[in-house]
Amino acid sequence: MSHTPLFEVSDLRVSFGRGAAAREAVRGLSLSLAAGEVLGIVGESGSGKSLAMLSALGLNPEGSEVRGSVRFQGREIAELPRAALQKIRGAQIGMVFQDPLSSLNPVMRVGAQIMEALYLHNPRLTRREAEERATELFERVAIAQARDRLRAFPHEFSGGMRQRVMIAMAIANTPALLIADEPTTALDVTVQAQIMEMLSDLQKRLNLGLVLITHDLGVLAGYADRVAVVYAGQVVEQAPVHALFARPAHPYTRGLMAASADLSQPGEALYSIPGTPPPAGPLPPGCPFAPRCDRAGAICRETPPPLRRAPDGAAEARCHFAWQDGECR
Repeated sequence: MSHTPLFEVSDLRVSFGRGAAAREAVRGLSLSLAAGEVLGIVGESGSGKSLAMLSALGLNPEGSEVRGSVRFQGREIAELPRAALQKIRGAQIGMVFQDPLSSLNPVMRVGAQIMEALYLHNPRLTRREAEERATELFERVAIAQARDRLRAFPHEFSGGMRQRVMIAMAIANTPALLIADEPTTALDVTVQAQIMEMLSDLQKRLNLGLVLITHDLGVLAGYADRVAVVYAGQVVEQAPVHALFARPAHPYTRGLMAASADLSQPGEALYSIPGTPPPAGPLPPGCPFAPRCDRAGAICRETPPPLRRAPDGAAEARCHFAWQDGECR
């Protein structure tokens, strides 16, 4: 049995500008995903989580530069020519973007958009075969009257239904890896739950490796196997989901948990982590989170923290005091 990760990112760096004016936004991010595993990536807006994953797939913004290693099924894809990478995206790697309305062509019927994704990677498909496959995909993502709805335009669907269309498109060619970027952000709570249940069911049935990018720790608690916490363009903590919630090791992770709404205590003021994530560019000396950490000591402000492993080896955190008894000094 092979232990090669399905997807592995090592020392990924994304910068904007060139030369002395270059500003790093992703600063040496590393993570990996096994086949059939669900990896949650969590962090505030501006932490670099979405930029890192888009850049790993060659979807980085114009004017940015990407460095580092990205391996998919044991193959290095970071240096592939654009045409070769496009053959992998959509066929072996699917992507669900956070805003389905802007991701779908508003003047093109949704069925035609699904069929276009099929033709791109299966040019020998007949129109009838593509239409049958598109109908099957709509049924798989629980769109009622699937064949008739293929002729609808995106504006004729609700937000939740548009997201189902995006998911159908992402799994059209049966990929091994699916990256979902904030797939429920714009949806109401009930529809969020429906979409997540559907994604989870698809992941299990198709044995997908799933990267779930979100700012909602509650979503990850119910669906992820492991969680990577991203801050200032780095993974600052990574652990199995139950271990992370039982004993978070990084103060940023504890802050995110404290900032999550607790429905068992209505009326209690919601905690907010002071300050904001650092912008792209040079970081101050020491721990990037130190200016926002109420437990930071002199060492935190002067020395970058090492990546420490938990005593059982299952988790790691970038903090001077991770898994140490007592308070930070």
